[in-house]
Amino acid sequence: MIRLLLADDQNLVRTALATMLGLETDFEVVAQVARGDEVVRAAQQARPDIALLDIDMPGVDGLAAAAALSHEVPDCRVIMLTAFARPGYLRRAMEAGAAGFVVKDAPAEQLADAVRRVVRGERVVDPGLAAATLAGGASPLTGRERDVLVAARDGATVADISAKLFLTEGTVRNYLSAAIAKTGVRNRVEAVRVADERGWL
Repeated sequence: MIRLLLADDQNLVRTALATMLGLETDFEVVAQVARGDEVVRAAQQARPDIALLDIDMPGVDGLAAAAALSHEVPDCRVIMLTAFARPGYLRRAMEAGAAGFVVKDAPAEQLADAVRRVVRGERVVDPGLAAATLAGGASPLTGRERDVLVAARDGATVADISAKLFLTEGTVRNYLSAAIAKTGVRNRVEAVRVADERGWL
């Protein structure tokens, strides 16, 4: 029996996934959470073989949860699920230790097949997304530029970002300027939007 943990903040999606996967005779859903920061604790308690993680969740996102899982519960393999087929997400998911990446609009049988293949030790990636990732190249943003854009997402001021990241305001402005230049836009709001669309954040 393949033991599954489901993490998705949308109750309807999570419940539908649990129902659909529960129909497979070799699957058992042993835990469900709605927040990224609940994933590790749930995995430590339920000991799943596979964690199916949505990328966008409160607490911490699925990519951070995947990285934490690979460190804290290394026997649990991760498959990322997302509605957004963004190439940058795939690259970051693989860096976080994910063994699979499936878009949410994939057929149910494709998801079930991905689970079984990952249990066998394979890596499973949506082929269209893999091709787009290879074509798109790596994110040009440095780690700090990414951090500053993430902090700027909700309209935070330079002073807010400075306090949150323990950087001087001048340093924050420099990182924002570099990120704006690398995304080829005119301001930080557009830089956040472009970087987000490309999966760099």
